Amino acid sequence: MELSDANLQTLTEYLKKTLDPDPAIRRPAEKFLETVEGSQNYPLLLLTLLEKSQENVIKVCASVTFKNYIKRNWRIVEDEPNKIFESDRIAIKANIVPLMLSSPEQIQKQLSDAISIIGREDFPQKWPDLLTEMVNRFQSGDFHVINGVLRTAHSLFKRYRHEFKSNELWTEIKLVLDAFALPLTNLFKATIDLCSTHANDASALKVLFSSLILIAKLFYSLNFQDLPEFFEDNMETWMTNFHSLLTLDNKLLQTDDEEEAGLLELLKSQICDNAALYAQKYDEEFQPYLPRFVTAIWNLLVTTGQEVKYDLLVSNAIQFLASVCERPHYKHLFEDQNTLTSICEKVIVPNMEFRAADEEAFEDNSEEYIRRDLEGSDIDTRRRAACDLVRGLCKFFEGPVTGIFSGYVNSMLQEYAKNPSVNWKHKDAAIYLVTSLASKAQTQKHGITQANELVNLTEFFVNHIQPDLKSATVNEFPVLKADGIKYIMIFRNQVPKEQLLLSIPLLINHLQAESIVVHTYAAHALERLFTMRGTNNTTLITAAEMAPFVEVLLTNLFKALTLPGSSENEYIMKAIMRSFSLLQESIIPYIPSVITQLTQKLLAVSKNPSKPHFNHYMFESICLSIRITCKANPDAVGSFEEALFMVFTEILQNDVQEFIPYVFQVMSLLLEMHKNEIPSSYMALFPHLLQPVLWERTGNIPPLVRLLQAYLERGANTIANAAADKIPGLLGVFQKLIASKANDHQGFYLLNSIIEHMPPASVDQYRKQIFILLFQRLQNSKTTKFIKSFLVFINLYCVKYGALALQEIFDSIQPKMFGMVLEKIIIPEIQKVSGQVEKKICAVGITKILTECPPMMDTEYTKLWTPLLQALIGLFELPEDDTIPDEEHFIDIEDTPGYQTAFSQLAFAGKKEHDPVGQMVNNPRIHLAQSLHKLSTACPGRVPSMLSTSLNAEALQYLQGYLQAASVTLL
Repeated sequence: MELSDANLQTLTEYLKKTLDPDPAIRRPAEKFLETVEGSQNYPLLLLTLLEKSQENVIKVCASVTFKNYIKRNWRIVEDEPNKIFESDRIAIKANIVPLMLSSPEQIQKQLSDAISIIGREDFPQKWPDLLTEMVNRFQSGDFHVINGVLRTAHSLFKRYRHEFKSNELWTEIKLVLDAFALPLTNLFKATIDLCSTHANDASALKVLFSSLILIAKLFYSLNFQDLPEFFEDNMETWMTNFHSLLTLDNKLLQTDDEEEAGLLELLKSQICDNAALYAQKYDEEFQPYLPRFVTAIWNLLVTTGQEVKYDLLVSNAIQFLASVCERPHYKHLFEDQNTLTSICEKVIVPNMEFRAADEEAFEDNSEEYIRRDLEGSDIDTRRRAACDLVRGLCKFFEGPVTGIFSGYVNSMLQEYAKNPSVNWKHKDAAIYLVTSLASKAQTQKHGITQANELVNLTEFFVNHIQPDLKSATVNEFPVLKADGIKYIMIFRNQVPKEQLLLSIPLLINHLQAESIVVHTYAAHALERLFTMRGTNNTTLITAAEMAPFVEVLLTNLFKALTLPGSSENEYIMKAIMRSFSLLQESIIPYIPSVITQLTQKLLAVSKNPSKPHFNHYMFESICLSIRITCKANPDAVGSFEEALFMVFTEILQNDVQEFIPYVFQVMSLLLEMHKNEIPSSYMALFPHLLQPVLWERTGNIPPLVRLLQAYLERGANTIANAAADKIPGLLGVFQKLIASKANDHQGFYLLNSIIEHMPPASVDQYRKQIFILLFQRLQNSKTTKFIKSFLVFINLYCVKYGALALQEIFDSIQPKMFGMVLEKIIIPEIQKVSGQVEKKICAVGITKILTECPPMMDTEYTKLWTPLLQALIGLFELPEDDTIPDEEHFIDIEDTPGYQTAFSQLAFAGKKEHDPVGQMVNNPRIHLAQSLHKLSTACPGRVPSMLSTSLNAEALQYLQGYLQAASVTLL
């Protein structure tokens, strides 16, 4: 695409159409942009538009499109074509920083993100002047420009907070510190001075405080990995100013908004984070400053109101105290009983209260409430921080703290008892206090794993939790119901099993509650209880114990999916999946109704899949229905196909990308259930599965390969007779997969199935070409993963077609090639093969080469006979060689930039491991001994003399053991 006015005009029109609410106009425009984004100059046209367009909406749209384009295409993925022309890359890097700095804030943010995406790949090696260009802009004095630089630097450096330590990381951080630390410090001081100068100018203060927030964030990122020498030397400057900012209160910066945090709150929150970082990681160096920070943050907590806008500040301030109180260094600050009482009374209890804002979230924004409360994304909530502080204090002061809180809990419960309908929030706070006091260590999988011995959890459960759940109406006091259900969930390991069994009907009953939070918690609690393990690794709650509740459980779970707000509730769907898994054949009577409801749900969500977890559990539930039913009645597979194929066809025709990998897995499961031939409905689909477009998406590859394997296992003859013209297409898929380092193992899975199942005559003409392709790949890029797969393949070929056929095909490609493969690949690398079945295939294949290949006995290949036998004994007896050359680490990690449907393996669609030599050979060691005996009878004297002259003593000893076990001798 040329940089012409005509192209700019075309692009403008299509960008406009992508904003159209009508899908008939929007989708074709999106498709058009997808088709042209590979063209040269496309990104430069977008940058020109966002700089020169007269319409603001087009500028913003171009900036978002550009950022997403960079996100999808900038990374260069090995084995894949470079998606952006080199000249475009150079032009983008040359122009993007000045363009970002001169753009309005809305566009600046998008370009800043794009710079950080490019920086993640190219900085510092391929973009060495980025830092200099940014630092120079600090001199401009224009805070619109300075904030643009700071924002970009923040998005570039924040990854230092979660990167693993490595030499490359240290080198990069050192480079950044050398160039950036001093200018940042000078800018910090200058900005503080300007704040004093402009103390009465509200609009100037807003810009300056935006800068200070970004500077404080950069401080956190640059100090996270280790304490840099520069910041240690300048600690006085930073900490004194941070401290004075914490205590600052400027009326002009206060906001009337009760929800949104203002600049002052955001800055103080970040300073609390910075102080906590230093208190935790660099306590010795920070010690002189700590007492004044504790005092300032304590005062902040005692004087800050309950409004939502202060939540982040209060939670970060409490987290600071929590991180300080659990360090032995600072224990003395908290030892006094009055201090502990004061913290409990003034900080912990007030911040555990259920506020009007929490009530609003519970009722109107339940998804967010659940995410915060259940999944621990409540890092920034006051309750979570207060809970962490309780745990921190309990580390050294468990007795006194438990004592103080017991009094609070009792008085709260008494208040509730006086007038439950008015005072229910007191009970809520009491339950929360007990939970935070009792839980010392917790995991998502097991709930509480360590509890406070001083709290009687079962007694509290029986007296205060169960009565709420037993009440006749499931809809009164929904918050307390949710608290009670959460209590069961959290303390499921501490509450005795008989109490859990009594709770199950109560939980099933609460699936009918109108409150989204209550029925979601009920589903989640049931799912967690069903996964608990008892003795000898069986489930704690058995299918027999659940027998009385099966019908009501399934009815209520599926009914819950019809409640407002829960039509795609992932917790309910996960509970359905877990119930099927636990109940097994008890669900068979209900399958007809269940599968109808699941397919209707599948059809509905396939129109617009938006909840990946819900979708995953839905497909898992479908797989479980199939497995459980067909295990009892294999002929039922037909009725599942009838129920599902119509929806599957629609999903495939409408190209619902998110669902296609799942559909292939379910189809594989169904096809593998068939005992004889492939039904014609599958054969009609076969040609479509070979279309290249399906194989472009990485998420489709594993399930498609498995589906093709199922076709080959069940219907190789049908394919050979009725679809022979599709064999080249099948081999074309293999050729594409084998060329990619990430997917070559999938190519071998397919090839192995072709070799194992297809009638030999149908692949005769392609065999030599297959080997040539494999040798080309070996020459171009030989990786450990490829070698392992290659070894399994050649040995499977040998098992299937015979050792002589293997030798002949190698030597037909190039004279003496067979000897080279033995010497350079099989003998030195066989130790790397892993997996029981894979090792067995290799053992049987090598045994055939040793004992059924005449050229091994009387040509120049004979010298390789003993080394090959030695390698085979090594495969049996030596530990697996799992070393991987340094340059190959991380090669297998599938790294697809941008949004692409990933492959999610369905646990309940798992494939049984298949052993191609199972019927032929049971014990490969015995098989070797018997085959050697047979060889020695054919040429007496040869085998013992070859063994005695060149097989090492240890290997010989092992071999004698095999011969004895097989009761044979060598002649």
